[in-house]
Amino acid sequence: MPRIPVSTGVELHYETAGDGDPLLMIMGTSGALPLWGELAARLAQTHRVITVDNRGMGGSDRGDGPISVASMAADCAALLDALQVPRAHVLGWSLGSAVAQEMALARPEQVASQVLYGTWGRCDGFQRAVLTALRLPYVHRDMESALAASGIAFSPQALDDPDVGALLEALLPGFPQDEAQMQVTVEQWDADLAHDTLDRLGAITAPTLVVVGEQDLLTPQWQSRAVAERIPGARFELVTGPGSSHCMHLERPEDLTKVVTGFLGGQRI
Repeated sequence: MPRIPVSTGVELHYETAGDGDPLLMIMGTSGALPLWGELAARLAQTHRVITVDNRGMGGSDRGDGPISVASMAADCAALLDALQVPRAHVLGWSLGSAVAQEMALARPEQVASQVLYGTWGRCDGFQRAVLTALRLPYVHRDMESALAASGIAFSPQALDDPDVGALLEALLPGFPQDEAQMQVTVEQWDADLAHDTLDRLGAITAPTLVVVGEQDLLTPQWQSRAVAERIPGARFELVTGPGSSHCMHLERPEDLTKVVTGFLGGQRI
């Protein structure tokens, strides 16, 4: 399990696969690397993919200090520095997309382009209600309820599929494994709720793709569209139809891969 120091007392678990321009993939709330499903392997067919467990999750150390979107962005920037990758494409999902925004603002020289998948710039009342509800089972260390509530990240079609139980069971290694990771997840939900870049997005210079699913209830399409409208020259892509959920990369990995590689193909380093 490769790990690399990024700050005092913190080593991050990361994996690399494929060749080509480097692509850093940043995970969402409560997730570790297995939650990428097929997406990382698919993107590794065209890029050198670097996946990382955010601090305190998966195989990465928690360390000291607060967990915020900015601190996770600093971790990811330090990871690229430690790997001697001066410039990379960045794909962030959900919380990872907020981290990617902060990276693009704080370290613009490091971000060649960015894919913001399931993103937002500032919580509105609807999103705040959804994220607050999802946070509560982790506060009470109730993993059974947390997993049940995570169903909102999937499409109605997936949840009505007789095999949905097997799908969720296969994803269990990607969720928190102990109380310490559940506490980190609470801190990640707090970071989601506090995330606010909306008035700063105009300073992002990296070519940007914003992609979201029509059925996404965690980061609704109007939130993602608002981000695309604030970033100069950003491209907005709405994926429609069955399986276009917050977990679109698990339900429709081939379609999402086409959208992402179609964008990245024109963004050489």
